Amino acid sequence: MSFRSIRPPDAMRHIHLDAVGGIAGDMFVAALLDAFPDLRPRVLADAAAALPDGYEGQLRETRSGILRGLGFGLAGEPASHQHRHHDAGTFLDMVGRIRAAPLAEGTAEQAVAILTLIAEVEAAIHQVPIDAVHFHEIADWDSLLDVVAAGSIAAALAPARWTVSPLPRGGGLVKTRHGMLPVPAPATAALLTSFEWRDDGVGGERVTPTGAAILRHLVGSDGAGALPAARLTAIGTGAGTRTLPGIPNVLRAMVFEADPNPAAVPGGRERIAIISFEIDDMTGEEIAVAADRLRAVEGVLDLCIGQLQGKKSRPMQTFRLLVRPEHADAVIARCFLETSTIGLRVTEEQRVVLPRRLARVDAGAIEIGVKTVERGGQPSTKAESDDLVADSLEARRRLKRLAEQAAPR
Repeated sequence: MSFRSIRPPDAMRHIHLDAVGGIAGDMFVAALLDAFPDLRPRVLADAAAALPDGYEGQLRETRSGILRGLGFGLAGEPASHQHRHHDAGTFLDMVGRIRAAPLAEGTAEQAVAILTLIAEVEAAIHQVPIDAVHFHEIADWDSLLDVVAAGSIAAALAPARWTVSPLPRGGGLVKTRHGMLPVPAPATAALLTSFEWRDDGVGGERVTPTGAAILRHLVGSDGAGALPAARLTAIGTGAGTRTLPGIPNVLRAMVFEADPNPAAVPGGRERIAIISFEIDDMTGEEIAVAADRLRAVEGVLDLCIGQLQGKKSRPMQTFRLLVRPEHADAVIARCFLETSTIGLRVTEEQRVVLPRRLARVDAGAIEIGVKTVERGGQPSTKAESDDLVADSLEARRRLKRLAEQAAPR
């Protein structure tokens, strides 16, 4: 059973994962399909398309302790004998199968991104090229099922903000194809550096490599996050296969609308990262080059430079970058490379943007880009200044008027 409401079109979802028993790929898929039952046809169809003929994903009602939950797993019998050994193969084999399958829009990209995270840590652990990685810790059709299903969910729910509670550490050893390994498994620990952990006294493997890769992909490098101050709109519970002493082995997905009254805001809300820092030892030429290079980095939405007075009355420049959160780590690395700063600040905020569209219009002898936004239900147009090439100010203004008048309404 799930509790749901209609999502306003411009509200940003915030999905919080409460890792009560831990997280594995099947628990994630089950929890989200419990919270969003309308996604089940899409996700099950994507899963079946990526698997060998005869295999499919299956949902089932179940219980863990006193809690009811939804379970998810592999069902069926492969039509071909070559698939009966239950091994999905190398990283390249799995990527090839995902990309060749007729999947819903966005599923392949999300699934391959999750799989690549696992391959990268496996390559580092075993000191082999990523193309040679064989998934010893997750090598079976069940894991391919979980990765594709999770990718389908992530694509269907985008854009959304994801957070997770502190993770149960577990303890002891886990049996793998490399023999007995410590818990958390090496791949899991590598994927979840920077995440918060807790010790609830219950041992065993509580977070699997597939579950860890899903978290890294969706939550990012920020690690754990608190419940938002927003309206709760859906709850889903995914049950694991283990029975834990004294605690239900479930992952709970709690879905919030980050904007409880989106109709009051004339635009869509989205998350952005703010990266800021000051410098006082670069020349004007160096600053200009650094700014141009940083503006060109993927994920940078805007960059502003201001003038301040620092210690010892020295003039200094402050950099402020608006960045898409998923690119923040790469942009931070470039800030350290392109400037002399030795420290910076990172915050996360919401921004509200008006609906907009871009068009190229004929303004006489040249084409000019024109941006149109909806402001109070009426279109507002502005020509792109970079396209206004003319010999005089009056000529540039004439081109600007022509372009804005010719813009489609």
